[in-house]
Amino acid sequence: MEEKTFFEYEGVKVTNARFVVDGQTFAMGNVTSVKPVEVRPSRVGPLLVGIFGAVFLLGANYIIALVLLALAAAWWHGQKTMFHIMLRTSGGETKALSTHQRNYLEQVTQALNEAIVHRG
Repeated sequence: MEEKTFFEYEGVKVTNARFVVDGQTFAMGNVTSVKPVEVRPSRVGPLLVGIFGAVFLLGANYIIALVLLALAAAWWHGQKTMFHIMLRTSGGETKALSTHQRNYLEQVTQALNEAIVHRG
C-alpha cells in the first residue's frame, strides 16, 4: 500500500504509516488513540505581584506600585495556554507535540485521526 500524507508542515508530517515530529517517528500502526490536551497557565504569580502593587499604591509608594503593576500585567499577558497531542500506544501514553496554537493542534489531531481511520 502506498503511503498517503494527511498533513505536512514545518517538520511535522502525518501519513497513514507514520507521524514525524521534532525528528521523532511514531509508527501509526502502534497508535490506538489521539487526545488533544489544553493546559492553561497558573495566574497565581501575576495576581500576587498585582496585589502587592495595589498595596504599595494605597501606601502612596507610586513608583514601586507602578513597577509592580506593570510587571504583573506583563507577566499575565506573557503567559500562554499550551496545547499538547497525547498519543496512546500499547506502550502507554506519550506527549507527542506541544504548541501554543490551538488551530495548528486541531489540524494535526484531525490528520492523525484520518490516518488511523485510513489504516483500518
